[in-house]
Amino acid sequence: MHRRPVLALLPALLAVAVALPAQAQEKVLNIYSARHYQTDEALYANFTKATGIKINRLDGREDELVERIRNEGTASPADLLITVDAARLEVADSLGLFQPVKSSVLETRVPATLRTPTWFSFSTRARVIVYNKVALKGEQVQNYADLAAPALKGQVCVRSGAHPYNLSLGAAMIAHDGEAKTEAWAKGLVANFARAPKGGDTDQIKAVAAGECGVTISNTYYLVRLMRSTKAEDQQVVNAIGIVWPNQSSWGTHVNVSGAGVLKHAPHRDAAVKFLEYLASDEAQAYFADGNNEWPVVKTATIANKQLAMLGSFKADQLPIGDLAKTTTQAQKVFDRAGWK
Repeated sequence: MHRRPVLALLPALLAVAVALPAQAQEKVLNIYSARHYQTDEALYANFTKATGIKINRLDGREDELVERIRNEGTASPADLLITVDAARLEVADSLGLFQPVKSSVLETRVPATLRTPTWFSFSTRARVIVYNKVALKGEQVQNYADLAAPALKGQVCVRSGAHPYNLSLGAAMIAHDGEAKTEAWAKGLVANFARAPKGGDTDQIKAVAAGECGVTISNTYYLVRLMRSTKAEDQQVVNAIGIVWPNQSSWGTHVNVSGAGVLKHAPHRDAAVKFLEYLASDEAQAYFADGNNEWPVVKTATIANKQLAMLGSFKADQLPIGDLAKTTTQAQKVFDRAGWK
């Protein structure tokens, strides 16, 4: 995926913030983005077409962008920070980088559980169980807790426990089951590893399909990406695996988000709020589904993505996303003690 060099773009952004007259600045929006999907280009282009507001975007890793915003302080040209995962949004919020936003549009369209006073979710993805249909039966892995069962020894592939996707899952488990039970689960999971954690979610899915392990956990948009692929090898992967919505008889499948917040020293605050409201429009929401295989947060948005729709409906965890994000540091300590590196 394309990333614009952070250092190369910074002077241009600073020039926009400092050199342009106030009237011209009203038609500019500076975005720092850790969401690296080429399919999002149409979202930016459509916003500019509809509003006349030019978008300057600086792409980078979450930690790089957060540190840059902190170092720039009141002189920062950035108006918005966009990233994936509630934990990453909460890190920025806990550092005081966001400002409160009051918008009747956002409060009406974005569910209360998917927003905070300072940042808003605009798409969701679920963390599901993926299993090899030859090695295991779906009945064996109906819950996250099942992945720690002794019967699955040597069967689990998973990415690093330090990755935010897994930390958010750990935070949800702590909220529902408590720290002690979650740590016992993590230790059981580690005992069942088929190999040391490596790679991303797609690597885990392919390892399950190839029989290197029997089961993994993955965000749904990686699965749908494979389902929509025209490559024969990807279709072979899809045909070899089964998918389970975990914890349907208890608290529901863990859900995470992509989201954004208006930065504290945003020089173009009104344009930033307008962009957030645009992301909550039916047009933009439908694009998240079709462009990157994520679910819209707005229920009235139409989903044209047939493969995403094929996953069906499920019971999702209803924990407020802001509360969940605050527990990820605790989850990291639990995983460290369990040896999930």
